[in-house]
Amino acid sequence: MGAWGKRADGLLAWGRARPWAVNGPLVALAVGVSLWGVYTDRIPSERQWWAYALALAGSLPLWWRQRAPWAVVLACAVPTAALSAFAHFAMPQIQLAMAIGVYTVADRGRDWQRAVLLTAVVLGNVLGTRSFGGMLFSLVVSVGSFVLGSLVRELRRLAGVEAERARQAGLRAASDAARAVAEERARIAREMHDILAHAVSLMVVQAEAGPLVVRSNPDRAIRAFDAIADSGRDAMVQLRRVLGVLKEDGAVPALAPQPRLAELADVLQRVRDSGVAVDAEIEEAGPAEVQAAAFRIVQEALTNVVKHADARHVSVRVAVRDGARLHVEVADDGTGPAPAPVGAGVDGRSGGRGLLSIRERAAACGGSAETGPRPGRPGYLVAAVLPLHA
Repeated sequence: MGAWGKRADGLLAWGRARPWAVNGPLVALAVGVSLWGVYTDRIPSERQWWAYALALAGSLPLWWRQRAPWAVVLACAVPTAALSAFAHFAMPQIQLAMAIGVYTVADRGRDWQRAVLLTAVVLGNVLGTRSFGGMLFSLVVSVGSFVLGSLVRELRRLAGVEAERARQAGLRAASDAARAVAEERARIAREMHDILAHAVSLMVVQAEAGPLVVRSNPDRAIRAFDAIADSGRDAMVQLRRVLGVLKEDGAVPALAPQPRLAELADVLQRVRDSGVAVDAEIEEAGPAEVQAAAFRIVQEALTNVVKHADARHVSVRVAVRDGARLHVEVADDGTGPAPAPVGAGVDGRSGGRGLLSIRERAAACGGSAETGPRPGRPGYLVAAVLPLHA
């Protein structure tokens, strides 16, 4: 919108807030035109007083035109018609008061009022005007006033539609922003859960094992404590990576990218250090978001194995099949999950959210995940299918 458009909008808004500033000049102009018509007409002096009275009565009601447009146009029409009937030549060439009244009803009146007024205006000008030229001129003025009021009415309606459309767009934008915030919070929660659950589980296992062998096997105890330190350092690195999204706009954090399948080697080694034998076949393939999801799924599955499975061996398979899907399988030979206690959470083993996190990560990539006891053999199986292409 240009500068002139903004000035016009500001002027209209100022006028709507101060109706007296618009109605005052209009009433004064209408009264002046009506009185001038009576003054210039050759009316006997004994009848001039009522001609002036009718002229005033036909214009003064315009002060209330915005509050009651239909009542005002009727109040203006009666004295104007009387003046036209008894002192026709005292009428001005343009009946300004009636033109303003017709415009106001066309703009603000109800539909039936507008229809009745238009019919009355056309019939009144056709039947009540004494010459053909005068009839045409009166029709142009009165019907033109009605058309102008209708245009303003339509413009106001369209402005209202646009304002409502803008309001709805603002609500949708706010809803989308809130949903994006919620999704980002859920993503951060998943990342932090996977990082902390994995690291803390390994640290607890190693911490429990260390004191048992500190005298009988000092080297193993040292390796356990080294594993605890490595797990803690790795957790700190990954937490800095996740929390980097919370930095201020414009900050440039020196953080690592999302984890990739190549980094699973360190995770597998830490699981081996905890005393669980790991057999792994990892095919490093897929876009970054798919590899990150596969990494977290394997990490969460191994965390559950260390914490809950009481397993001696776990098998990890990550491979591309059919050239379009990445299959992830983590199977252990443990006792499997214990029956979920009353009030347990979404993860039947621990009451946590680990298994739900696995399903959410797979779904976020357009894939799916299944978890449950291995069919026909002891242990637990986590299987996910992630599409490589959108």
